[in-house]
Amino acid sequence: MRTRSRDLLPLLAALVAGSMLVIQSRINGGLASQLHNGLEAALISFSGGLVILTVLLVVFKPLRTGLRGVVAAVQSGQLRPWQVFGGFIGGFFVAVQSTTVPMVGVAVFTVSVVAGSSSASLIVDWIGLGPAGRQPVSARRIIAAVIAVVAVFISVSDRFGGASLSVPAIGLALLAGGLGAVQQAINARVGMAARQPVSAAWINFLGGTVILAVVLCVAGVAGTTTIAAPTGDWWLYIGGSFGVVVVALGAWLVPKIGVLLAALLTILGQLSCALLLDLVVPTAGTSVGWHLVAGVLLTLGAALLAIVRR
Repeated sequence: MRTRSRDLLPLLAALVAGSMLVIQSRINGGLASQLHNGLEAALISFSGGLVILTVLLVVFKPLRTGLRGVVAAVQSGQLRPWQVFGGFIGGFFVAVQSTTVPMVGVAVFTVSVVAGSSSASLIVDWIGLGPAGRQPVSARRIIAAVIAVVAVFISVSDRFGGASLSVPAIGLALLAGGLGAVQQAINARVGMAARQPVSAAWINFLGGTVILAVVLCVAGVAGTTTIAAPTGDWWLYIGGSFGVVVVALGAWLVPKIGVLLAALLTILGQLSCALLLDLVVPTAGTSVGWHLVAGVLLTLGAALLAIVRR
């Protein structure tokens, strides 16, 4: 099988997106520790990305033209109104992450999200929700999705100690992961309507910022969280810039390779970047064991299995 460079580009872009996610998570995690508030850190990250994209929107006319293209697509029926609200799903994901991780731990949350995402990606591709069209649920694709879940499970298996098995929390994490696959698909459709991914990213960040602001205000009024004044190093506030890259890349590459393969390669990029960061700039108490290395290799196998065609 001949592989052209343009066929490899979306695959590499998915790996980069996964790497950017890990860096963003490391930055946002540091900010959350400084503020003692994960929701506030997430809102700062989303709103920072929104500011960056708004500046780009003002400066570059093609991006404003892209927004008009999305409006026209909704008016003509090419896009359904609910398909432009992918950012709400992103905000929901962060809200679930902030509330369930303290209950079940990072490891259980991560495995639950990947399980939900991998399962939903098969369904999303099968019904043709993304612009890549319908893709059959073959045994090869199912095996690849299962291997990805096993790989992530092994990667974080040394961090399960002390985690509780709160069924509602795990259910929310599964739902957040599944909706993430839907978000990838509809963001890609918005990107196609705009004819470039940056306008789709702006719509995504606008929705995420709105829902996080509402959730944080409600939590503050209810007294379940305390909103702190910004503090800490400047680099803790640039997580949104990495999120911009992730969302824009996702909107661009999903139409080319589908939701499942995009998810598998993003997971591979995440685990590989996490391994590299743990080796080069480890956080306090971090040790690199065979679990993460095995997870990277298994995820690579899952991605290759999904790429190979009969």
